[in-house]
Amino acid sequence: MRRFLPWPWLILGAYLLLPATLHATPVRIGSKQFTESVILGELALASAREAGVDAVHRRELGGTSILWRALLQGDIDAYPEYTGTLVQELLKNVPPDADIATLRARLKPLGIGISESLGFDNTYAIGMRADEASHLGIVRISDLLQHPKLRFGFSNEFMDRGDGWPGLRRRYGLPQTKVSGLDHTLSYHAVDSGAVDAIDLYSTDAEIPYYHLRTLVDDRHYFPRYEAVYLYRLALNQSAPAFVGALQKLVGRIDENAMRTMNAKVKLQGIKENVVAADFLGIRADRDGGGLWTRLFQRSVEHIKLVAISLGLAMLLAIPLGVLAARLKRLGQLVIGLTGILQTVPSLAMFVFMIPLLGIGTWPAIAALFLYSLLPIVRNTHAGLVGITPELRESAAALGLPASVRLRRIELPLATRSILAGIKTAAVINVGTATLAALIGAGGYGQPILTGIRLDDIGLILEGAIPAAVLALLVQGIFEGIERWLTPRGLRLEARQ
Repeated sequence: MRRFLPWPWLILGAYLLLPATLHATPVRIGSKQFTESVILGELALASAREAGVDAVHRRELGGTSILWRALLQGDIDAYPEYTGTLVQELLKNVPPDADIATLRARLKPLGIGISESLGFDNTYAIGMRADEASHLGIVRISDLLQHPKLRFGFSNEFMDRGDGWPGLRRRYGLPQTKVSGLDHTLSYHAVDSGAVDAIDLYSTDAEIPYYHLRTLVDDRHYFPRYEAVYLYRLALNQSAPAFVGALQKLVGRIDENAMRTMNAKVKLQGIKENVVAADFLGIRADRDGGGLWTRLFQRSVEHIKLVAISLGLAMLLAIPLGVLAARLKRLGQLVIGLTGILQTVPSLAMFVFMIPLLGIGTWPAIAALFLYSLLPIVRNTHAGLVGITPELRESAAALGLPASVRLRRIELPLATRSILAGIKTAAVINVGTATLAALIGAGGYGQPILTGIRLDDIGLILEGAIPAAVLALLVQGIFEGIERWLTPRGLRLEARQ
């Protein structure tokens, strides 16, 4: 009879985990999950390469907290930020009117440097459709007090930020209760379709004139200035001074009109961010990831790596746990309960929880997927062993076989079908869940999906969604084939009767 051999998974894991640090580490530039941040990241990247600095851009890494933590932990070396975010969200006990010199002094003990302003202020604002605002006579934010039934749709980050909705509601005493969290890009569609009445804006958003929105006057001066700057690790002054110099050359070069124009080229005209950045700098754009098949191959390798390593590690732990659960009933209930609790944690939250422990990128994604894989395998291993008829167990015991031999030669082969069903379930779940790993820089099929959502590009969304669905079907088919191969012939015949 065939039995499970963990060594193929160990070999696969060793191959995929070979260190990639044989060459000097390039400067790592991060950006948030909105178009302007990606463009600023591309400007920094292009400027660095023009200065002869080896650099990479880890784009669309989620929200402010992820980028900030990644910078502090050394997972990235620089990223574009805004002074208002530093004052209101990231640094504690900073005066609301703190200038860049004050912020620089506060950041220095953290090992973080800050550039001077890039030349524009991208403040938060509240916007409504111009026709509706005119009909209701709303010009200022304080005018919203007279319309308590209006529906607000704010970006998810704005909903919880110190400079977002909670503080805005307190400052103005706003009575509205129908307030929903939305992706920032989708909020424009929501207000345009009438699903919500007001949304939060970035003042340089290209969509403001495109959707004919009115920016309400902040008559109680709630929102601070949001001067665009670059944050960077001070260690770069020694390790990559040319990169710091390249950032300084961008200071004061980008006014509000220029930034809004670049945003419009990407969001409304569909031009790639690297091309827009190169055009602004007056240089030739680097090739961006090759053609469709090149990108598909790269994303497939990244995605399969995430799924294969996490699943292989989960098998090495979950099958023994399932055996233990079948042997010791009380402990078994505890094991299944704990792995069940892990399964209830929202997947995005699980990825974020891994960042303080493992940083950003592949490892926290693998750790999260590993935890999600445990329950199906543990539960099915337990069910397969417990489901063996008492007569078969008694017959094996009557032959005088040791418990370990009975487990290897009889019980595990009989439970093979159930165990493989659990592994198959875990694998298919991992293929889908791994698309969220792009939010923390792990790549995979989630990268084009996130970019497609940000740019409202159905083609890009399908570029990630279709391969993910195909991979899930392929994985299911492979495991069904393995199940037929590993299941003893007698059991296969019995199953057909």
